[in-house]
Amino acid sequence: MDGLVALLMTLAIFGVVLAGLAWIASRVRRRGGGGSLMGPFDEIWHPAANRARIETDVQEERPAPSPLPGDRLL
Repeated sequence: MDGLVALLMTLAIFGVVLAGLAWIASRVRRRGGGGSLMGPFDEIWHPAANRARIETDVQEERPAPSPLPGDRLL
């Protein structure tokens, strides 16, 4: 009987952890900000994705170029 209780407790803990990860994933998808959480893992296991994320962050911070005199406005 003790073995059954231990198995059920293990399965319950595993289920709670998986549900928590699913909840965190849904919050990150809705609000963004997954890069700060996944950055270290991307850097270790997928360096190309990490470099692409860094380049995207740099481009988002750059201001739009000012129009030059004589440029047509769209």
